[in-house]
Amino acid sequence: MLTTRIGGARAFRLGKVAVAATLLAGCATVQTPTKGDPFEGFNRTIFTVNDKVDQYALKPVAKGYVWITPQPVRDSVTNFFSNIGDVYIAANNLLQLKITDGVEDIMRVVINTVFGVGGLFDVATLAKLPKHDNDLGLTLGHYGVPAGPYLVLPLFGPSTVRDAVGSIGNYYVNPLSYIHPDGLSWALYGLNIVNTRANLLSASDVLEGAALDKYSFVRNAYLQRRQYLLANGSRNSQSQALPNYDEEAPLPKYDDGEGGAAGAPAAAAAGTAGAAAKPAPASGAAATAGPGSNAAAPEAASGSAETPPLDMNGGPETTQIPANQLVPPASRFNFPSFKLH
Repeated sequence: MLTTRIGGARAFRLGKVAVAATLLAGCATVQTPTKGDPFEGFNRTIFTVNDKVDQYALKPVAKGYVWITPQPVRDSVTNFFSNIGDVYIAANNLLQLKITDGVEDIMRVVINTVFGVGGLFDVATLAKLPKHDNDLGLTLGHYGVPAGPYLVLPLFGPSTVRDAVGSIGNYYVNPLSYIHPDGLSWALYGLNIVNTRANLLSASDVLEGAALDKYSFVRNAYLQRRQYLLANGSRNSQSQALPNYDEEAPLPKYDDGEGGAAGAPAAAAAGTAGAAAKPAPASGAAATAGPGSNAAAPEAASGSAETPPLDMNGGPETTQIPANQLVPPASRFNFPSFKLH
């Protein structure tokens, strides 16, 4: 019996040494770490471990959860945990002295809890109350605490030194931490993780198919999102003002000029493209429109510039007409001439 205990203790110690050796080896794999990620070797090792845990444990459980749980039930679970999350979002908005956002978050919690059957239905969003995103890490950043190096936490994923410290505070603010018995509290935490992973199944499939280096992609996406939330007052897309595309732009107004058709748009008539008419050439100018046509250009107003006549045929024997007359080419269509009024 004693020999068995000694052997088990030795095996446990050897296991710890093996894990430590693996982590140290991971730290030495990156010779030139990326700026802002000095622990890249260690982070990549933890990222690989997390990815394997997700691949062989969490993702299959999430797929099974989706298979046995109807979509309306999953939506209600998401709303329930989102309503609980609004509690510490409100606390952090108030800590940042964002009174309006904090009051809106409190109103969301009250409305969803009372009228949404304990938060199972998101009635507050239907009431046009915006959904915010905030946590203690953003609160520390709001007061000037630097983010520090990028970190990948075991089982928790991407973070920074500042956000890792903030996550400890979020644990104590989260109402789930005060539910008794403790087994029920951890069961709710587990359900939240599985439900969140189920909501991200399609996103993870896109990530696996699109990213050449999943670690770099996740790191850059996480850091950019945190910087965006900090720079934009921790508001998400629901609280941003969106442009109104329902209002159509007014149509342009075409007023008739003194010449009768000045400023009119181009028009098509009998297969012939029309053109905006301009004042006619100087007084006395006339042109021959075709066989049997003696249309002459009217006199232009004093001071108006000459407009060159149009060439409708483009051939060697061109047909020239005044600017306010359109005549189909007789050599091509054999139509009689006419004048537009």
